[in-house]
Amino acid sequence: MKEFADFLGGQPPFDALDAEDMDRLVAHVEVEYFAAGAVVVAEDERRLEHLWVVRTGALEVLDRGQVVDLLAPGDTFGHLWLLSDLPPRLLVRAQEESLCLRIPDPRAFLAHPERLRFTAVEAASPREHLAGGGVVRGDRRLADLIRPVVWCAENDRVRDVADQIGAAGTSCALVRSDTGLGIVTDFDFRRRVATGQVGVDAPVARLATMPALTIDEDATQAAGLLRMVEHGVHHLVVTDQSGRPVGVVRAVDLAHAEIRDPLLVRSAIEGATSLDQLAQAARLLPTTIVELSDAGVAAGHIGAVHATIVDALVRRVLDLHQSPVPDAGRHSWVLLGSLARREPLPLSDLDTALVWPDPPESAPDQATAIRADAWEVLRELRQCGLTLCTNGANAHNPVFSRSRSGWLAAARGWQHDPTQENALLLSAMVADSRALTNLPLGRALTEQIRSHTRTTRFLRALLDEALGWRPPTGFVRDFVVAHSGEHRGQLDLKSGGLAPVVALARWIAIVSGDARGTTTDRLRRGAQTGLLTPDEADTLAGGFDNVYSMLLRQETRAVRGATTPTTYFNPGELDTLTRRHLRESFRAIALVQARVDRDWMRRLDR
Repeated sequence: MKEFADFLGGQPPFDALDAEDMDRLVAHVEVEYFAAGAVVVAEDERRLEHLWVVRTGALEVLDRGQVVDLLAPGDTFGHLWLLSDLPPRLLVRAQEESLCLRIPDPRAFLAHPERLRFTAVEAASPREHLAGGGVVRGDRRLADLIRPVVWCAENDRVRDVADQIGAAGTSCALVRSDTGLGIVTDFDFRRRVATGQVGVDAPVARLATMPALTIDEDATQAAGLLRMVEHGVHHLVVTDQSGRPVGVVRAVDLAHAEIRDPLLVRSAIEGATSLDQLAQAARLLPTTIVELSDAGVAAGHIGAVHATIVDALVRRVLDLHQSPVPDAGRHSWVLLGSLARREPLPLSDLDTALVWPDPPESAPDQATAIRADAWEVLRELRQCGLTLCTNGANAHNPVFSRSRSGWLAAARGWQHDPTQENALLLSAMVADSRALTNLPLGRALTEQIRSHTRTTRFLRALLDEALGWRPPTGFVRDFVVAHSGEHRGQLDLKSGGLAPVVALARWIAIVSGDARGTTTDRLRRGAQTGLLTPDEADTLAGGFDNVYSMLLRQETRAVRGATTPTTYFNPGELDTLTRRHLRESFRAIALVQARVDRDWMRRLDR
């Protein structure tokens, strides 16, 4: 037993356990022998109840017959499938005679399971082939995937609810309570009842999560994926148009390639306990984006999942970062640009800003130390595979890192004199900001940019800036293309297709005083406030979706290594239907721009 304790206690995920929990762990260890070629974990296993640690020998991890990893003594495997409650995606077999330590779910018996320090091994492969050789798309309605609800009251005994769940063959029950709707899952029973934390005769309310996370029945499979990834859960309550629960959907119900990878990447990021582990988890993101695209998931959902995972990655880097700067935890890290709008492309840069509280008058200015520390965080993010903004929109740059009062003073200056250098550019960038930490402090940026923006001089200047992005409409071969240089005969879809719509939607956000959401969200609010007609909003949103989808597919091919990264397209290489659709989108966007330019004052007064 001491041998096992010394072996397990010297490495993650068990090296942070105290002596009492280590004794509990060792008491549950079983030794398994595997001959060379023996299968340890099969691809078609329904669900894992254990994890393993290699004691001697070596194991291979295979994806569709290809070896993608080799596990050596000390390596833990099976934990991601166990923790995420998803079936195995890969096959694990012994490369040579091996001994493994088999351990049941440690969360069920450890006093401090939060001290486990897991990493990611299993998720690091390309997606598996689905049954029948086809690809299951992410656009099925959740109403088609739901399971019946098992109901209970908050005062029902734990043992009785467990019996109900078992009899129904499901993994959760919904709890009616005076304070709302709750949910209790099989994981709650394993984690708290099996460990003796909650007795079997206790009211089930002691186990329930309140409130339960819900989603509309008309939402798609991909939307369910996004919601699960955003909140790190594996059950959603599906509701009808009246908000009444009509069923439950689980991660395993959505467990195709396009569902599994984001959940596992999110789990790997949140379970990382060192920068090396976090970088390993982050390396799964590009492959995940490619797999989502290959699986036919809508481009907008892929962008949202991408942004959510980057959010988790940045937060985890900040959690792991040991800051020498006093009160660093009070600072607000802010995302800018497409990540802030939750619509990045696969190769998008990471644009960041930093806000810190105003220091007391008696305290010295710590801006230099704060920015130096921000640079260290950015370097760690770069180690995790994120590309910092090449144009300087980084949280260590004095232009993008200021105290709260410094930001407010700068914003007032831009609004007072929009002709000063970079005033409109910086105003636009601040409007596209989303705080990740210390939200009230970070929101000071957008609140200020909205609070004094209704002077016609400033709004007209912002509109001129937005209308400066023109779609490449033309009558020679349908498009205006570059006439010389590296991109001769090509058109830039990012500056000519995305930017015109994004810029106009941003102007709408500033005018309306609501900078939340995606470009499409902003366009819809433009229609609601009279800044756009419903037809204009639909036209712009359709054009944006079309171009964004084309760019995402092109950048996905670049991530895969099939092409050189570029936002340029050769019109002659597009099929007739795509070229016609693109031409009509550009002309429609240009028409809306002309209308807004002509009667913007009237629209403001609606």
